[in-house]
Amino acid sequence: MPSDPSRAALTTPGHLRFSTNFPFVQDLEQAGGRVVRQPTGHLVFYRSDGRRFLATDPEGNPLHECEWGTDVTGNVRLCRARVRLDWNHWVGLKPAGLLNETSLNLTSKPGWQGLKADDLRAMAAQALRVTIEDVRFFYRDEDLLIEPSGRATIRQRKDALYVLQDGGFERVRFMSCMGAMTWSSIDFLPVVELFKSLLPGTGSGVFELIRGLYDDQNEGKPSSRPLRYRGIPPYPSEAAFRLFSNFFTPQAPGGNDPFTLFMNREQSGQVVWLPAASTPVRYFYQRPGGCLTFQDSKLLKVTVASDSSGLSYMNSQGRRFVPYDRSAEIVGEQVIVKDRDRETTLAVPLPQGSLRETGGPVSISPVDWRSVFVQGVPTILPADAYGAVLLYPEDASEISECPAQPFVADYIQDIGEQDREIGTVLSRAEHVLIDNGDAVVATCITFDRLRDYTVLVRRPAYAQKQAQHLWSVCAELQRWDWLSHIRFVSDGEACKQGAHDSYDLIYHWVPYDSADLPNSLANRMKMISQMLLRGGHAFVIGPAQLGPHGVSQGLHICWEELVERLHTFRMHRTILPKARLRAGLTLFHMKKV
Repeated sequence: MPSDPSRAALTTPGHLRFSTNFPFVQDLEQAGGRVVRQPTGHLVFYRSDGRRFLATDPEGNPLHECEWGTDVTGNVRLCRARVRLDWNHWVGLKPAGLLNETSLNLTSKPGWQGLKADDLRAMAAQALRVTIEDVRFFYRDEDLLIEPSGRATIRQRKDALYVLQDGGFERVRFMSCMGAMTWSSIDFLPVVELFKSLLPGTGSGVFELIRGLYDDQNEGKPSSRPLRYRGIPPYPSEAAFRLFSNFFTPQAPGGNDPFTLFMNREQSGQVVWLPAASTPVRYFYQRPGGCLTFQDSKLLKVTVASDSSGLSYMNSQGRRFVPYDRSAEIVGEQVIVKDRDRETTLAVPLPQGSLRETGGPVSISPVDWRSVFVQGVPTILPADAYGAVLLYPEDASEISECPAQPFVADYIQDIGEQDREIGTVLSRAEHVLIDNGDAVVATCITFDRLRDYTVLVRRPAYAQKQAQHLWSVCAELQRWDWLSHIRFVSDGEACKQGAHDSYDLIYHWVPYDSADLPNSLANRMKMISQMLLRGGHAFVIGPAQLGPHGVSQGLHICWEELVERLHTFRMHRTILPKARLRAGLTLFHMKKV
C-alpha cells in the first residue's frame, strides 16, 4: 500500500482526467477539498460544496470520477462521470447526452388550437401505456413545444453511456442510454436501454456511483429518500432486480412479494427501494491486474484483466454449478481461483475483516464451454474478450456488420413462434449450419431437442461469448448432451469442402467486405445450394442482388424483406431514431428445389 493513499489517488497519472479537478492535485485542502475514509477503508474526495469528485479503494485506485458544473440558472449539475470497470476499462456517463426530437402535425385533431403540453402528455401516456405522472416526470414543459402553425416538437432527453477508448472523453463510442436523472438529487432508479450493449461490469459500476451520490445527498437527514423504478416504458427483468438489490432493498406494499410485483411491467414502479445495509465494494490490485469484489466481508467475485475468456471467477457458495466452472474462494490468507481443474493462487493482501470461508468441493459440469471449439478456442486478446459487445451509433452512421445481425436473428426467432410454416422449418431441421453469424449463434439455436449445429466462426471474440451463453442455457436446462452436438469451426473454408448435401437449414450472413462483388455473391449462392439437402431451407442476409444469383443455383425465393422494415429494427429506432443500416440489406428465405 502507498505510504499516503490519498496523495497517490490524486497525483497518479490518469486518475483525474477532468480539468475542473486538476486544482485538487497540488493541495487538496487549499483548493477547498477534503477526503473521507469510509469504514471499508475506501476514500471519497469532495469539493468545497460537498460534491464528490473522486472515489477510490483503500490504496487510492480510482473507482469513479465526477465533473461538476452549473446550468444556466446557476444550479450545480453533474456534467460528466467516468466509471472504472473491474477489468480496468473505463466507461463514461454524460447526463442528457442523448437528445431525440419528434415532430407531430396536430392540425388534424379537432380543437388543436387549444392543445397544451399536458394534452400531449396524455396522448403519450395512452400510446405508451404508462401513467401521465410518468410522462410528466420525464417530459418538462420545455420539452414539449406547440407552434401556432400546429406543429408540435417533442424532445426526449436521455443520459448517455459511452465506451472511453483511452480512459477519457477524447475518444468515445456510444454504448447505451437510460432515463435522464437529476444527478444532483437522485430521486428514481433508471431504465437502461440497449442493456445488451453494456460492457461487463458497467451496471454494477454505474450503480456504485449512483449509491455513492445518493448517500452523499441523504447524509444527515432523518430518513433516506425512497426510490422507485421509472422509465418510459419500463423494462423490468430479473437481472435488473438483482442489480438493484445489491445496492438497495426492495419493499412491496401490502406484504406482496417485491420480485413478483417488480416483474409486472405495469406495477414495477410500486416497489419502493431503500438503501441496503451493505453494498458491493471493490479492491484493485496492480498485480496480478485483478479486482476483488466483497459484500458483507464475503468474497463475491474475482476479475483478472489479462484473462482471455472475458469472464470473472464467482463465489461457489449455494450453487450447483458455478458459472462456466470458474470459482473463487478464500483459503487461509490466499485467494484461490479455479477454472474447472486448473487452480491458481492470487498473491494479494486481503481486506481487513474478510471472511475466510470455503464453499466446499465444487461440482464441475460434465461439459466444458470451450469444448464446442473443434480446433480449440482461437487466440483472443483479453480486451477483445471482455469488449465483445454490440455497439450502435447514436447518430445516422451506418450500423456495422455484427451489430446488424440480431435484427434478423431475433426476427426469425419471433416468426418461428408465430408462423406455422417457419416454425415447422425450424423444428424439423436436423443438421444446421450457421455461417458468419458470430453475434447471434445462440439465437439461431432452438433448444427443444437434440440437433447437430455447425458454426463457422469469423469473429472469435463474439463467437466465444456465444459459446459461453450456450453453456449457460444448457446448464439451466441440464441438457449437456445438446452442447456436445454444437461445433464451432474456425477454418470455415476447410469445413465447407466436401460438405455437399449436408444441411437442411442454413443461416448465412454475407460479409460486408464481399457484398458488392458479383463473383463473390455468385460463388456464395453456389456454395449454399451445394450444401443444402433437396427441400432444405436457407435464411440468407445480404444485398438485394443476391436473389438472381440464388435462383440461378436452383434456389427458390420463398420471400424477401428489407432488414430496415423488420419490426426488430423498427423497435431499435424507438431508442435511436437516426439508426441506419447498410442500404439494401435484405433477408431472403430460400428453399432448394
